[in-house]
Amino acid sequence: MSRVPGWIGRLGSGLSQVGERMGAKEGPDDGFDDDIEPSRRSAADDAAAEGEVVPAPPAYAPDIAARPDPVAAVPWGMRVAAEAGWRLLVLAGTLWVLMKVISAVQLVVFAFVAALLITAMLQPTVVRLKRLGLPRGLATVVTAVLGFVIMGLVGWFVVWQVMENADTLSSQVQNGIDDLRNWLLTSPFHVTEDQINDIAKSLREAVGANTEELTSAGLEGVTVIVEAMTGILLTMFSTLFLLYDGKRIWQWVLKLVPAPARPGIAGAGPRAWRTLTAYVRGTVIVALIDAIFIGLGIYFLGVPMAVPLAVFIFLFAFIPLVGAVISGALAVVVALVTQGVFTGVMALVVVLAVQQIEGHILQPFILGRAVRVHPLAVVLSVAAGGLVAGIGGAVVAVPLVAVTNTVVGYLRAYSREAALKQSPQPRGATALDVAPVDSPSAD
Repeated sequence: MSRVPGWIGRLGSGLSQVGERMGAKEGPDDGFDDDIEPSRRSAADDAAAEGEVVPAPPAYAPDIAARPDPVAAVPWGMRVAAEAGWRLLVLAGTLWVLMKVISAVQLVVFAFVAALLITAMLQPTVVRLKRLGLPRGLATVVTAVLGFVIMGLVGWFVVWQVMENADTLSSQVQNGIDDLRNWLLTSPFHVTEDQINDIAKSLREAVGANTEELTSAGLEGVTVIVEAMTGILLTMFSTLFLLYDGKRIWQWVLKLVPAPARPGIAGAGPRAWRTLTAYVRGTVIVALIDAIFIGLGIYFLGVPMAVPLAVFIFLFAFIPLVGAVISGALAVVVALVTQGVFTGVMALVVVLAVQQIEGHILQPFILGRAVRVHPLAVVLSVAAGGLVAGIGGAVVAVPLVAVTNTVVGYLRAYSREAALKQSPQPRGATALDVAPVDSPSAD
């Protein structure tokens, strides 16, 4: 048997040495390394180099997606709603606390608000007297004294007219009720005498059942009178100091505002005051025209107490929409029960005609653009003010909404202009390229 050639043996030993060297480079065989993907093997090698002992997952293990951040999992709209919701809750809580504080000192608040309205009406007179050469203090005293004397005389005249005509009015009311009863019996409404008697009996029973309530209300009238006198005194003193020292009071209020917001508030304040002044002046003029024309109309119709009714129409005109309806209805009812159905209908025609002229001509022409409030906002604000604070709230609601509208509009324009000033303009752009906004420094 011939021996295997020597070159074949040498080739086998060389291949064995090459295999041993390759096995030493690859490391120990665990039976799974051949199945690991190159990308996972490199990650495992990097982790081992950094000292981590976490082995690489095998190829047959499924890929598990990492759980997202809980904040990122919430939809964007829900996050916006939540952010707005808790801020609205904070504002609602603040408003609730503020309303509680105001209700606790309601008399003081109403007295100060009344003083603001009276000051807005009398301040132009102080300015004119100062231009004529009177000192500031003397002009303030003269204006305040004349204003309160005139208002006091008007109130005294109304009370005097009512007291003087009370007996005559009572007899006229009785005669008017009898005439109304006879008219209902002969009217086409088919009202019987038994139905009228039942209505009168129900009214008498209602009055008799509520006698105790009426008596207690009369006893509480003393407290009401004391509170009214206190409010009048507070209003007089507040008006006097606002007329004399209003500018320094405003400067002191500005010091309570944070410094970054002070320039915007300083510009919004004078504009709010001009809006309030325009509202008070316009309302006074419109109320005076309503009182004069409706008073003349019911006077020529022979309605008793035409002058006191005209004064009531003037006072109720400060309650937008609702006041005109109430005062006009009062004049129509007095005309109806004292002079009969025809006079009542004619008084209704006079009231409706004057109110239509007021709503479509006088208010747009006199108030103009100084006080621009949508009729829906007027109705809702008057209703909300009446529900919250009665007649005083209804009187204050519309000027408050008008002033708030002016302040918000100015602050929006001021912030927009400040943002435009801080933002860098493109190269070559000029001031004409920027959209114009209302200047906060313009009167």
